[in-house]
Amino acid sequence: MRLLLDTHAFLWWLDGDRRLKPGVRRLIADEDNAVFVSAAAAWEIATKFRLGKLDGAAAVAADIGGAVASQGFVALPITVRHAEMAGRLAGPLRDPFDRMLIAQCHAEGLPVVSIDTAFDIYGVSRLWD
Repeated sequence: MRLLLDTHAFLWWLDGDRRLKPGVRRLIADEDNAVFVSAAAAWEIATKFRLGKLDGAAAVAADIGGAVASQGFVALPITVRHAEMAGRLAGPLRDPFDRMLIAQCHAEGLPVVSIDTAFDIYGVSRLWD
């Protein structure tokens, strides 16, 4: 299985946070699964850390690519196609990071690991429960 981690799921995984459900944790830990972390997540982490909204993520923010690689995850770049799709998404969602993840899910055929129900109205398969 291939899956894309939402930013909070990636950070919670790194922190061992109990908010990450056991079933989801097993999916991420399964070496047969390809786990992707979007460049949009790196952008979000760096931005929110700079703004003082992720005080506890200094080590991750200092080397996001290293954190992705250390877990055996795959970095998913943002392509022009992804950007076009994100920009054209209709609907109420204003968060640019989530819009990019939605576009990447559609373009790459990936389910997203996220607690955020906002993905549901965009036809994205969301793994959480």
